[in-house]
Amino acid sequence: MTDNSRQNTFLNKQAQTNETPYLIDVDKANGIYIWDKSGKRYMDMIAGVAVNNIGHRHPQVIDAIKTQVDQHLHVMVYGEYIQDSQLALANNLSSILPEQLNCSYVVNSGTEANEGALNLGERYTDRSELISCKGSYHGSTHGSMSVSANEVKKSAFRPLLPLVKFITFNDIESLSIITTKTAGVIIEPIQGDAGVRIPNVAFLLALRAKCDEVGCLLIFDEVQTGFGRTGSFFAFEQFNVVPDILTLGKALGGGMPIGAFVSSQEIMQKLTHDPMLGHITTFGGHPVCCAAANATINVLKTENWIKTVDEKGALLEGIISSNDEVIEIRRAGLMFAIEMVSFERVKLIVDHCLENGLIGFWFLSCPNSFRLSPPISITTEEIEEAGKLILNAISATKNK
Repeated sequence: MTDNSRQNTFLNKQAQTNETPYLIDVDKANGIYIWDKSGKRYMDMIAGVAVNNIGHRHPQVIDAIKTQVDQHLHVMVYGEYIQDSQLALANNLSSILPEQLNCSYVVNSGTEANEGALNLGERYTDRSELISCKGSYHGSTHGSMSVSANEVKKSAFRPLLPLVKFITFNDIESLSIITTKTAGVIIEPIQGDAGVRIPNVAFLLALRAKCDEVGCLLIFDEVQTGFGRTGSFFAFEQFNVVPDILTLGKALGGGMPIGAFVSSQEIMQKLTHDPMLGHITTFGGHPVCCAAANATINVLKTENWIKTVDEKGALLEGIISSNDEVIEIRRAGLMFAIEMVSFERVKLIVDHCLENGLIGFWFLSCPNSFRLSPPISITTEEIEEAGKLILNAISATKNK
C-alpha cells in the first residue's frame, strides 16, 4: 500500500475525530520515541496523552503480555471466573492505595471507570444528584460527558443526565450546593483539560468535610494524574485527602486499554444486589490488559522514576520559561500547560515542533496553552534536547 493510499484509507474508511489529524504514519515505538514509515524519529512528549508513563513497550510489560497470551485470552464476562492476572492486579492496586480503597472493579477505559463510579455513588447513597466542577473533563460517554464542563463539546448531544450541578474549582463558598440530595461529587484532584489547574489544599479539605457532612461520596478522577504523572503514585497523596471512590485509566495499562474504579469493599458490594449485576462489563478485566497493568505497577514500584518526576519537570519548566513570550507555565510533576498569547500562536509552535520531530498536543478547554506529558522515564539529556526543540519552535515562529 502506498503512502497516499494508506492516508486515504485512514481519512475515508476510519471515522475521524477532527479535520486536522497529525497523520504520523507509525512504524514502531520504543522508550520515549516513535518512528514513522519513512524512518523519521519523533520525541513523544505527550505519551499518548499521559498513557505511556513508563515509555513505549517496556520489556516487563511486553513479557507479561506474551506470558498471558500463552495461557488464555477472554474466558468470561467480568466477575464470574477466578483469573490469575485479575487477582494479581487487585492485590497490587490494593498495595499502593490507602486501606479504605481496597476493592477494585476493572473496566476498559477511564471514561468507563467514571461511569461505574457515578453508578456506584447513586446506588450506595440512593440519591440522584451529581456534582462536578467547572473546567472538568471526565470522558465522552453519556454520563461522563454529563459531568464534564465544556458546553461547546456537550451541546450537540443533549439531553444528557439531569440533576448535575457544578462547583467552582478552588472556591470553598461554592461547596454550599452540595446537600443531602447529592449522591456524589466527582472532581479531578488536578484538572487536566482545563490546562493543569492545581487546587488549594484548603479547598480539597473543605470538599472532603462537606461530603462527610451531607453523606455523599467523594470521587477523585485520576485517569490522567495517576501512576506517577504528578510526582507521586496518585495526585491525591499530595493533598492528604482520600476519596471514597478513585477512578483510573490511561497509564494503568502500560499501553494497553484498561480502567478501574476503586472503593471499599463495603461500598462496592452495593453493586451485587438490588439489582443483581448493578454494573456489568463483558471485556472489563481482560486478562491480557490486567497482566500488562500488573507489570506496569511493578515497574513503577522498582524504578526510581516517580521520585525524580518533579526534578525532571522543574528542569523542563526552567528551559521553556527562559523565553519571555511564554506567559505562564502551569505544572504538576511532568504534566504541563504552557500558556501563550493565543491559540494561533500555540498552533504554530506545536506544528513546528511536529515538523522537527517533537510531539506536543492541545487542550480541549484551554486553547491558549499547549500540553506536554512526556513519559516519566525520560532522561535528563532527553529533557534538555526536548527543551531546545521547543524553544527553537517558539523563536522560529514568532513573526509568522
